[in-house]
Amino acid sequence: MIEAVGLTKRYGAKTAVHNLSFQVRPGAVTGFLGPNGSGKSTTMRMILGLDMPTSGHVTIGGHPFRKLPNAPRQVGALLDAKAVHGGRSARLHLLSLAQLAGIPARRVDEVLGVVGLQQVAKRRSNGFSLGMGQRLGIAAALLGDPQVLLFDEPVNGLDPEGILWVRNLMKQLAAEGRTVFVSSHLMSEMALTADHLIVIGRGQLLADMSVKDFISANSADFARVRTSDEPGGRDKLTAALVEAGGQVLSEPDGALRVTGVPLPRISDVAHDADIRLWELSPHQASLEEAYMRMTQGAVDYRSTADQRAGLQPAGPYGYGPGAPAPQGWGQQPPANPYPVLPGEQPNPYAQPQPPAPMPMPMPMPMPMPQAMPQPPAAAPQAPQAAPVPAEPSDAPAPTTAPAPADLTKRDSEDAR
Repeated sequence: MIEAVGLTKRYGAKTAVHNLSFQVRPGAVTGFLGPNGSGKSTTMRMILGLDMPTSGHVTIGGHPFRKLPNAPRQVGALLDAKAVHGGRSARLHLLSLAQLAGIPARRVDEVLGVVGLQQVAKRRSNGFSLGMGQRLGIAAALLGDPQVLLFDEPVNGLDPEGILWVRNLMKQLAAEGRTVFVSSHLMSEMALTADHLIVIGRGQLLADMSVKDFISANSADFARVRTSDEPGGRDKLTAALVEAGGQVLSEPDGALRVTGVPLPRISDVAHDADIRLWELSPHQASLEEAYMRMTQGAVDYRSTADQRAGLQPAGPYGYGPGAPAPQGWGQQPPANPYPVLPGEQPNPYAQPQPPAPMPMPMPMPMPMPQAMPQPPAAAPQAPQAAPVPAEPSDAPAPTTAPAPADLTKRDSEDAR
C-alpha cells in the first residue's frame, strides 16, 4: 500500500504539491488524474524517492522507498519510457537492471515475452518507436515481479491493440492483489480500467473515491429531447415541461436537456401538448464530463481563438486556411461550459476559486510643495524639504511559507 501524509513540495517560492494525503490500496487499479501542471509527476517522483518532500512523508508498505530492502523487487515504475541507453538492445537493457537487483537472467526473457518484444530483443533501443519504448518501460517495471507498480501515461504511443493489452494487464495485476497506481489523461481509458480515483488540481487533493461515486458526485443524469420542426413547438414543450416541475436547458444543436422529470412523464407531457418528439433518450454522464466539471477551476493552460484565422486565401476547392469555417466553429466557448445542473451535487473545487484578498493599501502621503528656485545673489537657501517617501507597494510582505495563492505557479519540470 502507498500512503502519503501531508505531502508538500516547494521549489523556491513555487509550490508544486501542497498538503497532499491519500492511500493507494492493493487489489484495485487506482487512477491518478489532474490537469497539466497539477503535480502528478512530482508526486510520483516523491513516492519513488527521486524528489525529497519539503514537508510530510510518503511510504510504501510502511517504509520510505529509500529504506526498502532490494526496492526493485518490491516496487516497479514507469515514469519516462525514454530513460534508456540508446546504444543498448532491449535485452541488454533489461539484463543490466536484473543484475543490479539480483534478478535471474531468465526473468528478462519472460518479461520480453509478456510485453511482446521478443522478436526485437536484440535491436538497439534508439531505433524503437514510441509504442515499443513504452512496452520496454513496462517490461522494466515488471522485471522484479513487484507487489507495487506505478505507471505514468503507460498507453502513450500505443496502438489500439496495445492499449487493450495494457488495460487487461493492469486489471490482471490488481486481481493478483498488487497495488497499481496509474496516471493518465485518457478519460475514456480510465473509465474502463480504474476502480478508484485520486484527482488533484494545483497540487491539492480534489477527490479520493471510486469511479462510480466520482461520476455521481460531479454530474447529473438528464433526458435529451428533440421536437419536430413545427413553429413554436420547442417553446411550447419547454413551457409545458417547466409547468410539470422540470428544468430545461437548450443544447447547441437545438435539442433540450431536461432534468427533474422522468422519461415516461416527458412523453406524456408532449402527448398532452400535441407535440411530436423526434428524440427522447436518457443521458448518463461520462467520466470525462464529471472530470471536466470538477477541474474546470484548476486548469492553468486554456486555449483561445486564433486571431489570424481567415487571413490567408482559400484553396481552389473552397477549403483551406482562408475558407469560412463550418457553422458553429471558431466561436468562443462560454464562460462556464459545464454549469451546475439541477440535482447535481456540486463540488467546491468545480467552480473557479475567488482570488485571495489583497491587503488594503496605506493612504498615499501628500507630496510636499517644491521650493521655488532662488536667484544666485539671494541669501543662503532655506533647508530643503524632506524627501517624499516612496509609495507603498501593493504586494504583500514576504513570508517564510508561501501562501496558497502561490499554488498557481508551476515548476517547469512539473508541467510534464
